Amino acid sequence: MKSWYHSWIAAIRIARRDAWRSKGRSLLVLSMIALPILGVSAADLTLRSAELSAEQQLERKFGAADATVRISGMGGEPIYQDPNADMYAPVGGYDGMSRPGRSEDMPAKLTEALPPGAQTVKDSTGTAKVRTRHGLMDTSMRELDTAGPLVKGIFTLDRGRMPRQAGEVAATNAFLEESGLYVGSSVTPRGTTTSYKIVGAYELPDDLKTSQLLAPPGTLLAPLDQALQAAGLREAGVEESYLVKVGGEGFTWNMVKAANAKGAVVLSRAVILDPPADSEVPLYQQQPKDSYTPGMATRATELAILATVVGLAMLEICLLAGPAFAVGARRSRRQLGLVGANGGDRSHIRAIVLSGGLVIGFAAAVVGITLGVLLTFLLQPVLEDQLGNRFGNFDVRPLELAGVAVLAVLTGLLAAIAPAITASRQTVLASLTGRRGVRRANRVLPVIGLVAVALGVAIALLGTVSGMGFAVVAGGSAIAELGIVALTPVLVGLFGRLGRWLPLSPRLALRDAVRNRGRTAPAVAAVLAAVAGTVAVATYQHSRDVQMRHEYVAQLPDGAGRVAVNEAGGYRDVPAVREALTRHLPVSVRADVERISVGRPGCEPYSSSSDKGCGRAEVLTPKEQRCPLWEGPKGLDAFTPEQARALRSDWRCKDTPHYADHDTVIADGKLLTALSVDDPAAAKALAAGQAVSFDRRNVKDGKVTIRVVTDLEKADEASTRGEDAPGQDKVFPVYQAPDSVNAWGVRLILPPATAKAAGLATVPFGSYFTLDGKASSEQRQKLEGELDRMGVDASLQIESGYQGDTEMMLLVLTVFAGLVTIGAAGIATGLAQADAEGDLKTLAAVGAAPRVRRTLSGFQCGVVAAMGVVLGSAAGVLPAIGLRLTERREQIGWYEEAITQGFGADGPKPYVPVVVPWETLAALLVVVPLGAALLAALVTRSSGALARRAAG
Repeated sequence: MKSWYHSWIAAIRIARRDAWRSKGRSLLVLSMIALPILGVSAADLTLRSAELSAEQQLERKFGAADATVRISGMGGEPIYQDPNADMYAPVGGYDGMSRPGRSEDMPAKLTEALPPGAQTVKDSTGTAKVRTRHGLMDTSMRELDTAGPLVKGIFTLDRGRMPRQAGEVAATNAFLEESGLYVGSSVTPRGTTTSYKIVGAYELPDDLKTSQLLAPPGTLLAPLDQALQAAGLREAGVEESYLVKVGGEGFTWNMVKAANAKGAVVLSRAVILDPPADSEVPLYQQQPKDSYTPGMATRATELAILATVVGLAMLEICLLAGPAFAVGARRSRRQLGLVGANGGDRSHIRAIVLSGGLVIGFAAAVVGITLGVLLTFLLQPVLEDQLGNRFGNFDVRPLELAGVAVLAVLTGLLAAIAPAITASRQTVLASLTGRRGVRRANRVLPVIGLVAVALGVAIALLGTVSGMGFAVVAGGSAIAELGIVALTPVLVGLFGRLGRWLPLSPRLALRDAVRNRGRTAPAVAAVLAAVAGTVAVATYQHSRDVQMRHEYVAQLPDGAGRVAVNEAGGYRDVPAVREALTRHLPVSVRADVERISVGRPGCEPYSSSSDKGCGRAEVLTPKEQRCPLWEGPKGLDAFTPEQARALRSDWRCKDTPHYADHDTVIADGKLLTALSVDDPAAAKALAAGQAVSFDRRNVKDGKVTIRVVTDLEKADEASTRGEDAPGQDKVFPVYQAPDSVNAWGVRLILPPATAKAAGLATVPFGSYFTLDGKASSEQRQKLEGELDRMGVDASLQIESGYQGDTEMMLLVLTVFAGLVTIGAAGIATGLAQADAEGDLKTLAAVGAAPRVRRTLSGFQCGVVAAMGVVLGSAAGVLPAIGLRLTERREQIGWYEEAITQGFGADGPKPYVPVVVPWETLAALLVVVPLGAALLAALVTRSSGALARRAAG
């Protein structure tokens, strides 16, 4: 035991001296290991520091209160909830839920749900647009008494003070940054002339990116809602909850269940910290708990991905660091020979080389972890801003960092194993004389590689044809790739047979690479791994891009556009929007369109019963021309799969893939031109004051009916009973366009004079247009900037066809793979120069030109890069093909299932191609090796000093 201990101490001292003597090589290997360790340790610190305890999370949610109570979205109906208040359902399930209560009854129901004698603070929130320096901005608004003790911990005041009286607000830092306002300036909500002074800036520690205004209770939301209603704009949508303090044991689970009976959802501190057993949770008795919790498969997949990433990172490091240790061992072979000559055995030689990996790994662990902790501490504000929440504390966990350090040491040892075994097999005479000897090639590794390739391909194909999923295909592809890595030495030898057809310098470079496979093969394998991943992702993404281009459905004719203002009250801004459109874009035809307005002018196009004084107009489809699949009380369940499939092919059940802001528009013949509708009969009908329909389901006996619905509550009740909404019918003579005409989502056009004669009130909402050429980016920016300055929430769409972003992604992947390839090839070339210094000096001694050294270096780098790129390209195509074939199987399965259920029978069969990005492969196969060769040639000196004759 004592002898073993002292031998390793001596080996470590020798390895430390050798590492210090060869600072360049040691720094290279240390950097390769330390960089991933830095990233892992920084990620661990960041995630642990951002991970909050239950107490910290609750303090940020409701301060010092015992619970927060809110009404559920079930309209005050009794509910069951889980202890975390994440999931809830009506008692008896959704099928037995009665009609929701009225919204004005909700505050009373919420008050009834609070325990008697509880201390409460009302918390009201809403959303509205406010005017900023740049235009309009959607902003969260909140009313809360910040002076009370219950709110402590919810907000963090950054500067200024909290609001105390009407007319004052505080704003989050995110709001001030986005709006361009500051503490001391004033902010005015849209729809009112009342301004509020910003007296302070604060942040929500759990959500730093929220734009929010905070005011004292009753000073912001209620006056704003009144002003918005008077202006005909959408109200703020106020939601109320209560911070509750009950004292004693807190808000217990029994209190939670009592509040659930009143339709309230409760998040309780006491329940979170001491949750009830599953048997005491009625929600889990009504429906199994597993349906509310994510499955273990998701967690297992995440762990598998993490293990794969860590494993591949270690493989890359070992592949690139291994040759460095091998070269170091050969440079120190005389020293290792002296150890053998003085009684050292093979275990001592292995210990010395392995100690090199141990020393470098330990140094990399210390440097990487130290830099990781330091950078995380210095960049904590930046990390918090990126994550969107403040750290609970700077959480350093020594055991986890120790595990990261062990990973670094293990990586160093793994990288040194192969060089250690090779060095220990050298005879003492060969080591002292500098001869490398002849070593028989390893016959076991190629066999293992072949088995791994066959097994991986079989697993990938099995996952493809059996429907086992993406994980099996990816796992099989990874095994096959590792098999190719194991076969790399043999494949490098096969490349050597090409040397007979090459000129002198590339032939020497290729022969040197083949002769020194221990140095070349790991570098080629590292390039292979990087290129294989790039080719796999590039092939997969390019194939998806081809599929998406094939499936893309244009919403307008090419070069046409649409601008619309659909917000409540936005009709007032439409004329200004149209003028701005004509001023900034090369508009050739502009068709102004209006919509039917029922009720007060500020009503939205698709108003609901909660919008008082509003109605809607809808095209009435005759019952016999409606799709039977949706008309019966049982809907689709009333038909067999065969009947449903047949009905999906019925003309009544066809649907359009196009979208329009409104099915029914008020416009003249210019709209036909803007929509590229080439139908002279339709233009003639509009000119004669006749409606034009593009959906024959709405037309019966040459007429179309528009129903004006004024009572939306009765309409909702009728819809619940499966009946048409009651209202006044307007009947118009109509021209039905042929089915082949594409109106891009517009189903009915009414001439303005016809709508006016029928007594229909209309308001403008936008325009369709065609362009004379294309709109430049500068023109679009100017238009959108003016719309922003006008404070108009307008949607602008110009049809430019399919615009994929795959080309940029492929470029990024190519650059990444190129950098890794050049780096790995450069490392191999540097090691080759260090290893073959004697050969280069011999060339100089026999009269070789100075440029031969530079040329040889360039070809050595290019040969390694070329071999790695060729093998990586071949290996990377397999996983991409497997994943795409798996997707094809799944999508065809969904399509056939939809046909069986009566859906999608009129849709095209899924198109899932496998397309190789030849441009990317060409760039990798040609440009990258050529670039690596040129770079190596440029940084290599063309001359070197002659070596003296070695002593005896």
